[in-house]
Amino acid sequence: MADFVVLTLTVELYLPQSGSLKAKRSAVKRVLEGAKRRWSVSAAEVGGLRSWQRTVLAFATVSNSTSRAQDLMDDLERWVWTTPDAEVLQTERYWLDTA
Repeated sequence: MADFVVLTLTVELYLPQSGSLKAKRSAVKRVLEGAKRRWSVSAAEVGGLRSWQRTVLAFATVSNSTSRAQDLMDDLERWVWTTPDAEVLQTERYWLDTA
């Protein structure tokens, strides 16, 4: 069986401009779809589902290279930090190493 790694990134965001769940969904969709398009990662909203101004997003990648997965998530995290109208409150990374 081949060796591979799975790296996940969770990001808690504060969306101060969001005044409704509809506005929040629009902002979250921009981040999730942008990440999927640019980095081909799996992405979903996993927390803060009932809050208008807070959300937790999760991203995951699978790679045969630890450094490749790390570089990809570094780029993705930097991009999320530059998202307009969103403040990053917290990030966490989790590894699954099958080697």
